[in-house]
Amino acid sequence: MNTWNAAESADFRGPLDVTRAATAVLDARGRVIGWSPAARQLLGYAPEDIVGRPVETFLPPASPGNSGAATTLPGRDIEVRTARHADGRPLPVAITVCALHDAPPADAASDDGARPARVLVAAALADLRTWESRQAMLHGLATRSPVGLAIYDGDLRLTWFNTSYGREIGLPLWELTGKRADELYPGEFVTEGYPHGLDTVMRHVLATGESIVDLHFVGEQPTDPGTEHVWSCSYYRLQDPDGRVLGVCEDSFDITDRYRAQRRLNLLVEAGSRIGTTLDMTVTAREVAEVAVPEFADEVTVDLVRSVLAGGDPEPGGSGVPALVRVAARSAADGPDEPPRAPYPVVYRPGTLQYRSLSSGGMIRDERTMVVPLRTGGRQMGLVTFSRGTHPAIFDSGEIDLADELVLRTAVSLDNARRFAREHAAALTLQRNLLPQRLPAQSAVDAAYRYLPSDDRAGVGGDWFDVIGLSGTRVGLVVGDVVGHGLQAAATMGRLRTTVRALARLDLAPDELLSRLDDLVGQTPEERAAGAAAEPGPDDMATGVTCLYAVYDPVSRRCTMARAGHPPPAVVDPDGRVTFPDLPAGPPLGLGGLPFECWETELPVGSLLALFTDGLLQGRDRDVDAGLDLLGGVLREHRQPLEELCDRALAELLPGGAAPDDAALLLVRTRELDIRQVAAWELPAEPAAVGTARELATGQLRAWGLEELSYAGELVVSELVTNAVRYAAGPVHLRLLRDLTLLTEVSDTAHTAPHLRHSASDDEGGRGLFIVAQLVQRWGTRYTPFGKTIWTEQEFPPGYPGAPRPVG
Repeated sequence: MNTWNAAESADFRGPLDVTRAATAVLDARGRVIGWSPAARQLLGYAPEDIVGRPVETFLPPASPGNSGAATTLPGRDIEVRTARHADGRPLPVAITVCALHDAPPADAASDDGARPARVLVAAALADLRTWESRQAMLHGLATRSPVGLAIYDGDLRLTWFNTSYGREIGLPLWELTGKRADELYPGEFVTEGYPHGLDTVMRHVLATGESIVDLHFVGEQPTDPGTEHVWSCSYYRLQDPDGRVLGVCEDSFDITDRYRAQRRLNLLVEAGSRIGTTLDMTVTAREVAEVAVPEFADEVTVDLVRSVLAGGDPEPGGSGVPALVRVAARSAADGPDEPPRAPYPVVYRPGTLQYRSLSSGGMIRDERTMVVPLRTGGRQMGLVTFSRGTHPAIFDSGEIDLADELVLRTAVSLDNARRFAREHAAALTLQRNLLPQRLPAQSAVDAAYRYLPSDDRAGVGGDWFDVIGLSGTRVGLVVGDVVGHGLQAAATMGRLRTTVRALARLDLAPDELLSRLDDLVGQTPEERAAGAAAEPGPDDMATGVTCLYAVYDPVSRRCTMARAGHPPPAVVDPDGRVTFPDLPAGPPLGLGGLPFECWETELPVGSLLALFTDGLLQGRDRDVDAGLDLLGGVLREHRQPLEELCDRALAELLPGGAAPDDAALLLVRTRELDIRQVAAWELPAEPAAVGTARELATGQLRAWGLEELSYAGELVVSELVTNAVRYAAGPVHLRLLRDLTLLTEVSDTAHTAPHLRHSASDDEGGRGLFIVAQLVQRWGTRYTPFGKTIWTEQEFPPGYPGAPRPVG
């Protein structure tokens, strides 16, 4: 199909070409003897109106005072004249006159004067100007354009290129004519969705006629070998006016600077998303190395000051060359799954780039290596070394700025990680010191525990547990969880654990203990310090604390517990049946306003209790119910040693080690106090009961081989029973327990506790409890729903074999 019309094809010949211009044939006397259709179209004269008339009819003589004065275009035989249109209006035209070789002279008087002598060619001046502009544009593309142009024939061999292309290739056209494109520019296209080879792209354009625009080609410029360049290339098919395919035209523009700037920007964007994803300094150092290789450098190493890696402060300036540790190294030759090397110390000799950077505190570089210091607050944290072994070998100014930005971002992330590591270590130390270092031996239970801090990202939490020995061989079991992480959570946990231990020593029931703890958590620091009402402040003790408190009595085998928003415990009977009792939930501590309730049960000897925090149950891909199922499966093997059960529980529920939250697990196996260790009597509330109590106690101590304690024991029993008879109503209960110490308990129905005081010399009473306190190691009061119990403890005499081990 013909794609050009005649007018378009004629445009290549110019408006003064005789085949398209207005043409008049003149004789020797200047009369018109020939008139072309184009002349009629331009000037409006019909042939019959102009033929035979002088040329001045449409082209007035050129004279200084005439509007038709001629202007000759410089360097060309073309005049600019003002013609007269047939309708009388002036018309600027460009003309040229060609003499015919066999034309007669202008003064010939013969008939030869009517023979053709000259040909006058004219065109509208505006058309000539337009055509000349187009010619100037084509000349500029060929000689002055910064865009490289090349023409390849149907076999994709070079036939022509412009000046810009010639400058890039560095050789004259005659030496390169006939060569293929891929021979001139080795490289490939990197634009996604297109073939990589020049040959494939150009053949596609030849075959389909489809133009391809802005393909990015990466290769080496023949005049600049060893340096990678990038061009934006476009291709379109060339064909003649009849539609015959002639070849392919390529235009290309060197966008290396723009491409590098875009790559640098992309690298910064990638660095923003990939560097500092964790609060681990070693991981952060590896991240910057992975981002920079191979896009920016062939090899990157990161060295940190030893004290910084340990979480300490950076070395102050002027303190000499610090000790360094290599924490990350990556090379372009490393595989994608290359395992990281463990950190190891490095020493740089004087004169090396790294030593000079450490000494000066600034960037040091040579042709292929750049050392950038890691700094924060004016202090040295380490070094990042960028090296290149291939092209482009030299770091330009833009890449130096990029390296500065990469290292600056890395330094900020490393400093954040360093500060976190220091706080995390301090919080972990504080938390470990606040938690039980070991569990004291208890007659009531065997116990084992595990505590696992949260991972580094979440920070140390506030989980805690405790086993507290109580009066009457009973034991208090505690597990709690403070909302939040860090030093504040650890410190809050320490205050709560201390408070629980102090309240437990008062022999409070579990629900009452939680109520008092709830009051404390709900107070502000000012109220706790001064007892005055104040508005809550930002340093308040954390609210939303959960806690579970249980008391087990090995004599009665009764276990009483209450919880404040905490998960219920797991109870495993001797047959291996696992239950999670439905304790009254109670609100988390600190909310206030709602009561706590006790739940009581009798546990067979050898029962297993598991107290835990929710960090043990929850996982990144597991909910609480799934965690309870896993824990129940472990506890069914309850006959295993407690230490092994603890290890199995962590292996099953936290197979990856540290979790997002702290995890605490306390396992206890119940015992029962042997009947041979307990002696109990009920006495009437009358004076004669005092003597009876002394006799019973003395006889039992003799039976236990504790005659050495008879005098003190008799006196203690006498004083306590006397007080009960005097101030209480109803029966009096006396109980002796032979456990780790000798325990004496006197219970009555009164709810008022005796007070230790110093009596005056003339007082008749008030000395009994003071005397008791001097004879025993400890004493105290605990309340029951039916009254109170006064208890004392006396150590066994030296050499006493002690009590038999409780059953369980």
